[in-house]
Amino acid sequence: MSLMRSIIWLQPLVSCATSIIRQPLNHRRSANQLLSCRSHDLVKIIAVRHYAKKGKKPQKGGKGGGRVEINSSVGSEVTDIEAVRGKMQKALDALKEEYVKNLSLRTSVGSLDSISVQTINGRFPLNHLGQIVMKSPQMYHVNMVGAPQEIPSVLQAIGQSGMNLNPIQEGNVIKVPIPKVTKEHRENLAKKAKTACNKTKDQIRDIRNQAMKEAKKAKSTVSEDTVRLVEKQVQQLTDDFNGNAEKILEAKSKELLK
Repeated sequence: MSLMRSIIWLQPLVSCATSIIRQPLNHRRSANQLLSCRSHDLVKIIAVRHYAKKGKKPQKGGKGGGRVEINSSVGSEVTDIEAVRGKMQKALDALKEEYVKNLSLRTSVGSLDSISVQTINGRFPLNHLGQIVMKSPQMYHVNMVGAPQEIPSVLQAIGQSGMNLNPIQEGNVIKVPIPKVTKEHRENLAKKAKTACNKTKDQIRDIRNQAMKEAKKAKSTVSEDTVRLVEKQVQQLTDDFNGNAEKILEAKSKELLK
């Protein structure tokens, strides 16, 4: 129907142009006159063309689909959405703890507590082997009177902790001077923060992949719509937690490099 209307409205313009072409050369109108010929007919033609143009179909899926609301009651027979959320939250909490304990500009009793020491009887946190005391902001003592045989292992663990510490033994006491923070140390901590964030995102991705596998296995027992909805929720959780990890990294990097 649109094609017929286009032909009908084109007829006046074609007729006008044809009459000009048939005129002798010295009587022909200029190009401007031709273009102005029955301008209202041109408007009609453009209107028809615009009307006939098909609009773009909305894309299925992708980022343009908008945010998916998490509803654990939907698709519970496919996978446990709350369990997936809990695992991802645990990975994110571990990243926060890592930043506080091991990637801080200021060494604290808490950061020394978490130093892992390899002994003959296994691996233990430092505070299980000795008493950590802050003598001043620039000096910590680790009293090893309860396990003097572990002093060599403790010295090695503190020196390899990545906190730029150089412990000194005096009898059953290990002195830990706190060095001045340098630009190089800041940059080193920032790199470790980036590595820790990437490790967390890898853990989140592994949790996502496991949940997606469970969803695929359920396709034989539940509808495809239900499976698809669960997959979207899992992906939404993945995007959310990865985004939160990036925000934590950004804040930590600013703190370390300012």
